[in-house]
Amino acid sequence: MKIQGKLIIIGGAVDKGSFTETNLDRDAPKNLNFFEEGILKRVINESKNKEFSRIEIITTASKIPLEIGPEYIKALGYLNAHNTDVINIERREQASDPEILERLRNADVVMFTGGDQLRLTSILGGTLFHDILLDKYRNENFIYAGTSAGAAAASNNMIYQGSSSESLLKGEVKITSGLGLIDDVIIDTHFVQRGRIGRLFQTVVGNPKVLGIGLGEDTGLLITNGRQMEAIGSGLVILVDGREIKDTNLTQIEMGQPISISHLVTHVLSKYDTFDLDTFKMTIKSSQYV
Repeated sequence: MKIQGKLIIIGGAVDKGSFTETNLDRDAPKNLNFFEEGILKRVINESKNKEFSRIEIITTASKIPLEIGPEYIKALGYLNAHNTDVINIERREQASDPEILERLRNADVVMFTGGDQLRLTSILGGTLFHDILLDKYRNENFIYAGTSAGAAAASNNMIYQGSSSESLLKGEVKITSGLGLIDDVIIDTHFVQRGRIGRLFQTVVGNPKVLGIGLGEDTGLLITNGRQMEAIGSGLVILVDGREIKDTNLTQIEMGQPISISHLVTHVLSKYDTFDLDTFKMTIKSSQYV
């Protein structure tokens, strides 16, 4: 089935125009990275009605929804996207509220904020809100954008726990079901900044069919047709491909012991590089060999 919507997953700390916190009017025009090349600008450009798109900010994952929602509204407003509002769903019964469901049906973009991805899936998973979200993504010109927890929860399988320092000890990484917008991948966020590569290594060695995606901060992937990925933002995307693993001790060791892996393939993408989930081919936009 061809996916009609677009998926934009971001590793956290997306540039929301933090330069605007002081000297608002004087400094706003100076940040060209935000106004011309930032991730939020790309979200708007990819959306159905551009600056006029209806954008709903979903703050369910956050413990400070009353703070984080207005930050996104302000940032999007600086990009001339003023048709925005916040939906804060804190309880499962709210995910069946007719007014909230109608707002979702009318949205061109939903932007899921950071926070706790387990909170996000436990509140929204299996609700009418979730059903409508999946239907819109699969069948409409619609964007699911998620940062940090909102990105981690987008895949069918989701990492929800696991320390960076002990992530290559068997059993330290915990996985559950995500929101199911994309199969055959698993997503980790704040990836470079928090040294989380071991979490993806353990995840992928346990099921080498799954491609591990590690997103740096203010960095993301634009995924179209559910298969074609383009790196966006200012940092790095790390892909962990386990299909060619030759050996591991995973099933021979006890819980808490170190994992060995032979021949694990990694790719590093930066802005505009692409990766095809069907062919597993990476294309470097500014290759030195072209």
